[in-house]
Amino acid sequence: MDAIDIGGRLRQLRLAHGLSQRQLAKRAGVTNSTVSLIEANATNPSVGALKRILDGLPVGLAEFFAFEPAPDARVFFRADELVEIGKGPISYRQVGESLFGRALQILKECYQPGADTGQVPLVHEGEEGGIVLSGRLEVTVGEERRILGPGDAYYFESRRPHRFRCVGPHPCEVVSACTPPTF
Repeated sequence: MDAIDIGGRLRQLRLAHGLSQRQLAKRAGVTNSTVSLIEANATNPSVGALKRILDGLPVGLAEFFAFEPAPDARVFFRADELVEIGKGPISYRQVGESLFGRALQILKECYQPGADTGQVPLVHEGEEGGIVLSGRLEVTVGEERRILGPGDAYYFESRRPHRFRCVGPHPCEVVSACTPPTF
């Protein structure tokens, strides 16, 4: 199952059925974070767990693995067409609804004052970079820590432990890119 984009397929099918992650989780009897982690390819579900989630759509395992979503061929996106993929004090607005078959993920991020990606550093394969548009963002990569302001940027290998935190009294906006898409 590692060679198949389980998360991308699940996200596409969920969206095709008009469900939020929370609605699918409730239907399947699992936590919202379970659906979120699977869609982000941050966890590889057991066959039993995947079947429970697919029953919430409803879609069978055979149909799930036969499903091949078409890559999004759109080129231009209005601001109101960016897809919100985060909830809470950090907003992640993604360019394009589906990243299935794509090699790059582009996000417009907005961190509310004090918002943090968490005490446990993020670690995943790939590379990521971003430019701060407004506010101040503390970026920690490995043992390095820097506070970035408007116009400042970061770029690193994502397998290095990393964390982001908004510092100061104003929201922080960032445009970021990650390859391969992992969020």
